[in-house]
Amino acid sequence: MTREVGGPVEPIADLPVDEYVDLPILERETVFEGRIWDVRRDTLEYGPDATRIVREYVAHPGAVAILALDDEDRVLLIKQYRQPVRARDWEIPAGLLDIAHEPPLEAARRELAEEADLVASDWAVLADYFTTPGGSDEAIRIFLARGLAAAPEAHAREDEEADMEVRWVGLDDCVDAVLARRVGNPSFTVGVLAAVAARSRGWATLAPADAPWPAHPNRRPAAG
Repeated sequence: MTREVGGPVEPIADLPVDEYVDLPILERETVFEGRIWDVRRDTLEYGPDATRIVREYVAHPGAVAILALDDEDRVLLIKQYRQPVRARDWEIPAGLLDIAHEPPLEAARRELAEEADLVASDWAVLADYFTTPGGSDEAIRIFLARGLAAAPEAHAREDEEADMEVRWVGLDDCVDAVLARRVGNPSFTVGVLAAVAARSRGWATLAPADAPWPAHPNRRPAAG
């Protein structure tokens, strides 16, 4: 049953992670340990009757993505093969938060250099989102990178990255591709739609590059 809350209407916002500290996680186990991410099983008590429920999900280190925008309002896109969907999809540069204690902004700088051979002088937070909140705890922060220049050195790439295609595409053309359902990568979709909306508001919605990120996997409360 859905629940409606009376009283004054507040802006729509996800509840901060800290709101869930008192939600008892009775048991937590790793049921599959993979090379990059695991499958986790949590047993918890939920609701006023403390109903015991079990949920399994992909435990993910989190990731960053970068919408690199040049002075002509063009977005740096890469086309890369992705085995789970058996497709070469268009994406914006992105990478895992898999280096211990690395700040998200530093991870974004590293990924932009490694995947696109670019550096940027102007960084801001464009959007934060959960990829699949019903089945994974993966959280992604999308940065807007401007003031672009070539990196001091090109990076060697291997595996799926070895034959990546790189293309500069107008921001409005990227939106057209999303609305025409020609692309399906979530960071591409969220990033370009957020960028167009932010641009229409004079970029006033951007957050500082080091803005707090409560959904970051390393910031969430552990099992009790």
